[in-house]
Amino acid sequence: MRVLIVHNHYQIRGGEDAVVEHEAAALAAAGCTVETLAFHNDEIRTPLDRLRTAFEAPHAPRGIARVVAAVERFRPDVVHAHNTFPLVSPAMHGVVRALGPVTVQTLHNFRLACAGAILMRDGAPCETCLTGSAYAAVRHGCYRGSRLGTFAVARMIDRHRRAGTWTRDVDAFVALTEFARDRFIAAGLPAHRIFVKPNGLLDPGPPDDGPREGILFAGRLSVEKGVEILKGAAALLAAPVDVAGEGPLRESLEGAPGLNLLGALPRAEMRARMSRAVALVVPSLCYEGLPMVVAEAYAAGTPVIASRIGALTGLVEEGVTGLLVTPGDPTELARAIERLRARPEEARRMGAAARAAYLRDWTETATTATLLTVYRSALAARMREGRAIA
Repeated sequence: MRVLIVHNHYQIRGGEDAVVEHEAAALAAAGCTVETLAFHNDEIRTPLDRLRTAFEAPHAPRGIARVVAAVERFRPDVVHAHNTFPLVSPAMHGVVRALGPVTVQTLHNFRLACAGAILMRDGAPCETCLTGSAYAAVRHGCYRGSRLGTFAVARMIDRHRRAGTWTRDVDAFVALTEFARDRFIAAGLPAHRIFVKPNGLLDPGPPDDGPREGILFAGRLSVEKGVEILKGAAALLAAPVDVAGEGPLRESLEGAPGLNLLGALPRAEMRARMSRAVALVVPSLCYEGLPMVVAEAYAAGTPVIASRIGALTGLVEEGVTGLLVTPGDPTELARAIERLRARPEEARRMGAAARAAYLRDWTETATTATLLTVYRSALAARMREGRAIA
């Protein structure tokens, strides 16, 4: 099978960029012929570039021309898009479909319905644009706090919703969780074309059986990740929480009692800390897509303490692979942390269950097999469609 992957990289490298690279390598290891067509936002350098990109965002003719050239040269069976904003646009699906390959879209976030991409506003979940007008986001500046920028994204969302891009031009969608799938169905996507496949993760090997100590937070230091809630909980704890990551709230966390700020860590050091921690804490206030730190914790045999919100309620099994707490409640979060610190045997049991969940659902072998099934289903559906037309 020949697979062309299309991905618009972010200016600041994140988990989605890493997932795309790992997935391409896994497909190649499974016997596919894979090529990646990469776009980079650092191509947007000047104010004129930004204005032109915003204006072209709904159809991005220059980006689509590059996709067409790659399809005509590489002749893929499947064109798999990840992020298409802002240099490619969802319009690529209709153009690619007309050329012959099936098209697949991984839904890493909610940008096809939400300008802010995370279904969150003013520190709480928001679904106003999921079924209503995308332009509702403009008043709140949901895209980077900019009304003008939000208008450009809302215009793109509205254009493709009205044009039927998502119902007509995409052969298969990949949602990362059942929760996300339900939200996309609510947004109007065809349920029979949405498959659930979590992101895969290379097995770091069996967890160390040695003693564990410390609580770890790993992620972006931003409002939606609940770091202010973690700050409040840490002030109530007897021992500090290690915080790995950078972000806009770094300065507000400096010197906070109970927090040990580590900054951005090299991958090897992060894995080592994950494997030694009593638990990983994920105090998110947003729905989340599929935070890879949860998969990494499970692979390391580390239980997770997470907010009872969105996809996290399906990723963490209460009392089995970790604990769930009320989002936004620092006192409850502190109690959950102290519970696992005080009960090492319970934490170890949860860690073993977490490792079993990783081996069942998140190894690269399992997730790649699921993705190939998605591709085959899309190809079979296209063949049936062709016969029906003939």
